[in-house]
Amino acid sequence: MKSPGPTDRTKTRSADTTSSGEHPTRVGSALYPLLVDRVRDYAIFALDPTGHVLTWNRGAERIKGYSADEIIGKHFSIFYPPEEQHSGKTEMELEVAARDGQYEEEGWRVRKDGSRFWASVLITALRDESGVLQGFAKVTRDLTERRQAEERALTAATRLAASDAANRAKSDFLATLSHELRTPLNAIGGYADLIDVGVAGPVTEAQRDYLGRIRGAQQLLLAIINDLLNYSRIEAGHVTYDIRPIPLDALVERGLAMVAPQAAEKGIAVEHERCEGVVALADEQKAEQIILNLLSNAVKFTESGGRVTARCALVEGRSAIQVIDTGPGIPREKWDAVFEPFVQLGRSLAAPAQGAGLGLAISRDLARAMHGDLVVDSTPGEGSTFTFTLPLA
Repeated sequence: MKSPGPTDRTKTRSADTTSSGEHPTRVGSALYPLLVDRVRDYAIFALDPTGHVLTWNRGAERIKGYSADEIIGKHFSIFYPPEEQHSGKTEMELEVAARDGQYEEEGWRVRKDGSRFWASVLITALRDESGVLQGFAKVTRDLTERRQAEERALTAATRLAASDAANRAKSDFLATLSHELRTPLNAIGGYADLIDVGVAGPVTEAQRDYLGRIRGAQQLLLAIINDLLNYSRIEAGHVTYDIRPIPLDALVERGLAMVAPQAAEKGIAVEHERCEGVVALADEQKAEQIILNLLSNAVKFTESGGRVTARCALVEGRSAIQVIDTGPGIPREKWDAVFEPFVQLGRSLAAPAQGAGLGLAISRDLARAMHGDLVVDSTPGEGSTFTFTLPLA
């Protein structure tokens, strides 16, 4: 076989060297420690076969708090909580890594200042070409923020599940309660009517007045029970909506007809400003319920001789019904509060307000469920304007 000449030897040498004449393996060996040292998101270091620290990178210093001078030569059990340092856990981890090639887990670790962090840990056995164990490579990542996020999500899910269960229990309770209360209340109203028409004998004017008071109290209690039941259904998401085009003028007219007797009894003038042709997308029954509630409140809180006006209009590209009264008005800081459940402004032991304080809360929830809204604008001493908006048909 012919021995290589000078040209052949030159080609062989150039294939095994860099342009600077250095062997690529030696260049890689020089770059590797620099690369590892500059990693800041991971603690990467080497252990001898007994678990003592041999190397230390910047990520390890940032995560664990020790400088290289402070930690090299120390046993890696120093990173574990006190209850695990003498339990044999670290020895077990090295045994598993030596046997299987790797050991991986997540758990609590301790920084130099004593604070704990949740860590992802990977220990890899390092063996020479003959298979003799030379030590271990250990990579640690701080997962505290991820764990806290998972715990917050779990807590939120647990709280939501508990809230849903409580809402279901409350809805079931209110449904049962409303049924149990409605039966005797309906009986009270029925017997009052029988007495009033003279079934049990002649009725005096004083007795007739008492019967009227009984019926009024019975109707008030029924209204409160209905409000409680409706509110629980809305909260539980058990209300369905039949959305279709609805002429607003007709809704307002029907609502005014229902409150007319109450307004006439108090001497309140009722006005209807018509708006022919304004059609909204809504559930007719739910929209009528909202309008009746707004009109009833306006009549209830307006003094004798006052005025209640209902009108429909276009407001910022949406259909709207406005109920305007000349009542006492609402302070600006209370505008949001009137839509909260069980809130009634002016309620006191001396002059209790009627109802459970759910009418406006129910009305706003119904309006928003139909992609509308219910807001108030008011000046104390001058009156209030409630605006109920809906999408245009």
